[in-house]
Amino acid sequence: MADNPNIPSKVIRNDPWFGSYAKRAEGMRASEIRALFAVANRPEVVSLAGGMPYLGRMPFDELADQVADMLRKQGQVAWQYGSAQGDPHLREDVLQIMELEGIKDAQPDDVVIVNGSQSGIDLITRVMCDPGDVILAEAPNYVGALGVFQSFQVDVVNVAMDGDGLIPEVLEQTIIEQRKAGKQVKMLYTVPNFHNPAGATMSRERRPKVIEIAKKYHVLIVEDNPYGLLAFDGQTYPALRSYDSEGIVYMSSFSKIIAPGMRVAWMVAPPGIRQKLVLANESAILCPSNMSQMTITTYLDNFDWKSQINDYRGMYKERCDAMDEALKEYLPYCSWLKPKGGFYIWLKIPDGLNAKDMLPRAITAKVAYVSGTAFYDDGQGADHMRLSFCYPTPERIREGIRRLSTVIDNELDTVRLFEPEVGTGTRKERG
Repeated sequence: MADNPNIPSKVIRNDPWFGSYAKRAEGMRASEIRALFAVANRPEVVSLAGGMPYLGRMPFDELADQVADMLRKQGQVAWQYGSAQGDPHLREDVLQIMELEGIKDAQPDDVVIVNGSQSGIDLITRVMCDPGDVILAEAPNYVGALGVFQSFQVDVVNVAMDGDGLIPEVLEQTIIEQRKAGKQVKMLYTVPNFHNPAGATMSRERRPKVIEIAKKYHVLIVEDNPYGLLAFDGQTYPALRSYDSEGIVYMSSFSKIIAPGMRVAWMVAPPGIRQKLVLANESAILCPSNMSQMTITTYLDNFDWKSQINDYRGMYKERCDAMDEALKEYLPYCSWLKPKGGFYIWLKIPDGLNAKDMLPRAITAKVAYVSGTAFYDDGQGADHMRLSFCYPTPERIREGIRRLSTVIDNELDTVRLFEPEVGTGTRKERG
C-alpha cells in the first residue's frame, strides 16, 4: 500500500498494523475541539472553545445525600447489568420532559436510553446507512455527528441554512439532485433549536414544511435536540416529533440540562426502528449504565428540575448578552447572529483571514475558540469561528473577546499590507 501523505510518516513507521485497518478507520480524524482541550483548559487561557455546561449551580451536597440513600436501598440494582432499552423508571421520566416540547403521544416503550447523544447518532447511522448512502445535514454541521458519519463511510451532503434554520426549498432541491445522481438519501440530520455551531433556530413556519418534504421523498428525519429547553425567553419550540410520529427519530440528552458526565441521553423512534436501535445498543454496549440512569432519576424525582433549567436559561442569557456586547465593542467589523438560546455564537471574520491558521496566535494571546473548519468535512469554514459562552463568567467572556480582538486586529494589519481592501465590509448577519 502506498504511503498516505495525510498520515505522518512517524505513525506509519511505528505502527506495525498500518495497512491492516478496516477502510472505515482510514476516515477517522481527531476532533479539532478535543485537540484543543489540553491547551484551552489551562487557567490562564480564556476558553471560548468547549461547549461545557456550567455546573456550579447544581445542588451537589443535597444530591450526594439522595444518591447515597439510593445506593443504600437499591445499590444491588444500580451496580448490576440492566436492559438494553434502558431503565423503565427513567423512560417514564423523560416523557415529562418531552411534553414541554409538545410530544404528548409517546409511551415509555417508545424510548431507548443511550450513552449520550453521540452514541445515539452512532446507533441510528449503524441501523439505517450503508457505505455510500447520503445523509443530509445543515451546513455547518455538528462536529460529533460528522465524526460518526465519516466512520460509517456515508456521504454527508450539506443543506444551506439561514437565521431561520434549514431552508425547505434548498432541502427539496438537494434531495432531487442527489436522486438524479443515483444516490440513496437515507436521513436528514438536523439540530433545529439553537444549532451547534450556527446558533440558529428553525422557525415554526418551516418545521411542518421540512417534515412534509422528508415524508414526500421517504427520508427519515433525525432530530437532535439537546438545547431545546434552553431558550433565553423561556419559550419552548415544538419538536419536529410533535408533528409526526412515523418519520422522525427524536433524540435529546441530559448533558446540557443536568450533567454531561452521566452520559445519559434518549431516543424516541417508530416501532420498527426502535426495535433495531435496542438490538444495536445491546450489540454495542450491552446495556446503558444503571448507576448513571438511577442517579438521573434520583435527581428528577427529588429536585425541582424545571426551576433549575429556568435558572440556567437566565444564566446563559446573561453570558450570551455579555459576549454580544463585547463583540459589538471590540469586533464591530465581524458579523454574527445572536442566538435565542443554547451555547454558541457563530462569528464571521473578515474576508482574507483564516480562523484555523490564526488559532495558534490566539492561544499565544491566551484565548481559545474553535475554527469553523471543524464543522465541515470539505475544508470550508475558515472564515468562521465558534465562540462558546456557556462556561466562562461574563467578565471572562469580555476579557476573552478583548484578547481575540487583538489577534484579529493584528491579522488584519498583516493582510492589509498586501490586500488593503480586506476587512472593509460591514456587518450583515447580526440579529
